[in-house]
Amino acid sequence: MKIGFIGLGIMGLPMALNLKQAGHEILAPERASLKPEARAAFAILPDAAAVAAAAEVIILMLPDTPDVEGALFGPRGVAEGLSPGKLVIDMSSISPTATRSFAQRIAELGCGYLDAPVSGGEVGAKAATLTIMVGGSEADFARALPLFQAMGKNITLVGGVGAGQICKVANQIIVALNIQAVAEALVFAAKAGADPAKVRQALMGGFANSRVLEVHAERMLKRTFQPGFRVALHQKDLNLALQAARELGIALPNTATTQQMFSAVAAMGGAGLDHSALVRAIETLAGHHLGS
Repeated sequence: MKIGFIGLGIMGLPMALNLKQAGHEILAPERASLKPEARAAFAILPDAAAVAAAAEVIILMLPDTPDVEGALFGPRGVAEGLSPGKLVIDMSSISPTATRSFAQRIAELGCGYLDAPVSGGEVGAKAATLTIMVGGSEADFARALPLFQAMGKNITLVGGVGAGQICKVANQIIVALNIQAVAEALVFAAKAGADPAKVRQALMGGFANSRVLEVHAERMLKRTFQPGFRVALHQKDLNLALQAARELGIALPNTATTQQMFSAVAAMGGAGLDHSALVRAIETLAGHHLGS
């Protein structure tokens, strides 16, 4: 299958490489930021419209809602190159409300639309073990399933268009609060005089175990904050959660608190660090660092 892929960043590049490894031809728009690896592996076309005209399926993996809107509907965007029968798959994490609007505009061009955000970070993208949460029709999902299977393992059609984004927002709430809980627990243990590395080891054998405790606690202890998923992106996702909560008239108090912790890390110059760097804000409040 000819697949257009727009957004070859930390997540998008390994996802596209896995699709190529599965036998698909990957088309990408010209960008000054394209890595040599992408230029060597993929067919590079002048712009997103040219990619959409040549591809059967167009996948987007972009940072935020305005990026997706620009790629789809901006000058020489995807919409200009679409013809009836094609399928657009947005694997970015963006606003559920905007997603439904984008899908309607694409449907008016006679094309299908799926929102399919992912979880699993750079590690999951490289290993093709991403969790993929999909919103859209059953027919479009069936058409895209072989592509999803080349990029992920836990693949679920959650509901209609927008349901994938809703599920991803819920995922990001859980992950963020778990990061904060792990950070608080380790800083507490260290301040109280226990070895936080041994505390982590002990907790991994009990009910408190989680992927965050396994992976991100190790990052906290080793101070390895090279981004798999940046603080700024998690801030964006929690903003989506809090915006949706306001629209629904519900309170998400712990989500709001964790967003403030991410904002504190960003204010310290850490917006580009991995989201496990949230521990820096907890350490500052405690006046104690894990390495102390």
